[in-house]
Amino acid sequence: MNYIDEQFYKLIYTLQKTDLYDMYVHMVKGFKGIPLETQQSVQSFFKQFPYWGNLEIENENFETFFQKAKVFKNNLDDYIWLYEHLCDYRSKHLLYAILNNYYNFDFINLGFASNFMFKQYFDLDLVPKCEEEVFVDIGAYTGDSVQNFIASYGEKSYKKIYCYDITEEIFTEMQKNLQKYPNIEYKNKAVTEFNGEIGISRNNFSSSANLTTESSKDLIEAVTLDNDIKEKITMIKMDIEGGEVSAIKGAKNHIQTDRPKMFLSVYHNNTHLFEIPKLVYSICKDYKLYLRYYGGCIYPTEIVLICLPYENN
Repeated sequence: MNYIDEQFYKLIYTLQKTDLYDMYVHMVKGFKGIPLETQQSVQSFFKQFPYWGNLEIENENFETFFQKAKVFKNNLDDYIWLYEHLCDYRSKHLLYAILNNYYNFDFINLGFASNFMFKQYFDLDLVPKCEEEVFVDIGAYTGDSVQNFIASYGEKSYKKIYCYDITEEIFTEMQKNLQKYPNIEYKNKAVTEFNGEIGISRNNFSSSANLTTESSKDLIEAVTLDNDIKEKITMIKMDIEGGEVSAIKGAKNHIQTDRPKMFLSVYHNNTHLFEIPKLVYSICKDYKLYLRYYGGCIYPTEIVLICLPYENN
């Protein structure tokens, strides 16, 4: 057993023998022990992006820590499953760093785990080259991920690119940013597990955080990737503010048949970190799983699951 294995299983053992309430108290105490300015920064971030539960310092509302404690208590086996299915120690160290940040507010390991060597999503150690890709960018926003893809692999790396986004207002900016590149199709649609319509919930702070919801009357066309694209897909990037599980289910046939390389955001929910890789594995076991991190050292966001079919390794 090496140091990373030792630290991970030591943390798991600690969590296994700690009851739910004591976990929660430990996390609240740890949060109160970090500088007030940092506490307030985290609180502000959670208000802007309310994915993980409430955090209100003045009202002593620490729901987010109770939610994470519940996941620890109910899903430790899922974290162990993920750790044992990750295919390099960079990924394993990142998973340990994330969990240790949740429980012990460990900023050091999370900082070490950040990946600033390559463009976001496109780790050249894992995917050193791309040729004739049919690349589907779900949550394309202003085209920044497509720009990162082309900067990483060149303009001759793809045959076709599909850009999906639910926010119509940013399409002009996206098209302007990508106008010099050929063979890009823009789709103002929500990618889900069904075909029909779905509502949009608009974020007050950033249109990048707009998400789909069944409770809004602001409707948009919803499609499955299996139904909307008929050609073979070789690469999928997905960052859709918590809609990833539904979109993956709607791409089941493409995943099973085409086995595309996939770059999937797994941080928009307290369970997506293990739920999404287990979902991919349930659809097609012929994938190697990696984690990469593009966020800061305070709270883990921008966590990407990279799924590569075996012949691409």
